[in-house]
Amino acid sequence: MKRISAALLALTLLCALTLSGCKGNEPVPSSAPAASYDLTSLPDYSGAPYVAVNDNVPYFTEEDYTTNSFESYSDLDALGRCGVAYACVGSDLMPTEDRESISSVKPSGWINVEYDGQYLYNRCHLIGFQLTGENANEKNLITGTRYMNADGMLPFENMVADYVKETDNHVLYRVTPVFEGDNLVASGVLMEAYSVEDSGEGVTFCVYAYNVQPGITIDYATGASAAGGEEVPQPSAPAQTTSGSEETSQQYVLNTNSMKFHFPDCSGVASMSDANRQDYTGSRQDLIDQGYAPCGICKP
Repeated sequence: MKRISAALLALTLLCALTLSGCKGNEPVPSSAPAASYDLTSLPDYSGAPYVAVNDNVPYFTEEDYTTNSFESYSDLDALGRCGVAYACVGSDLMPTEDRESISSVKPSGWINVEYDGQYLYNRCHLIGFQLTGENANEKNLITGTRYMNADGMLPFENMVADYVKETDNHVLYRVTPVFEGDNLVASGVLMEAYSVEDSGEGVTFCVYAYNVQPGITIDYATGASAAGGEEVPQPSAPAQTTSGSEETSQQYVLNTNSMKFHFPDCSGVASMSDANRQDYTGSRQDLIDQGYAPCGICKP
């Protein structure tokens, strides 16, 4: 993957500063705070799903700190790409209803292909469902690999969710997808978080998660892909996978920590922590698109 320059990321942020879809207890500034990111030394992917940026210190300023919950999402750009997603996550924003289908959203670069029986891409939430309860919000879903979703982003989403549930405090949270040039698939995402009431003692991070899949070559310009060493095909038209909404709806139980889904009568459900359990009604493929994997016991 090409190195991402500071100028490139700054341009990405400036192009995504018009935010909409605001929801919360107070008005939110019309733009997310711009920051001077110095990513000239960001290493190429070398086996770790993410890397700390700016000594793991987020780029928020004291003026950003608030204990009023809000969420806001950038309008899609001319290429249909997501921009900055920005929130102050509190327990009042967290979902109170079951997750719904997101299969209606086809984010930029969505050319999904199976490798070894698993789809390459997920519809990746910039701000995870468990934090703000957003379902099929096209301004919050990007084309992301299973690896980035589960290994790069999910650990940090879980960290924030666990902290808010345990303390009822607030976490300032910002996720910036980074696109090189006119690429339709992001090279990665910059994730920032800061727990407000305790001045970052509970949660503080600033990391870049790589949008890669080990063993797979991705053409970030189009979303086309190939197994490692093979030539990436150039699609004549965007390919689409079958929509999960066309499948029969089924009841499942999700483990939001392990990212597994089960039939309700599975033995694994009985031992599941209530904090990680979520009931879901929808299609199997939609769960797979969201990054979940079927339980190995009940094999849903």
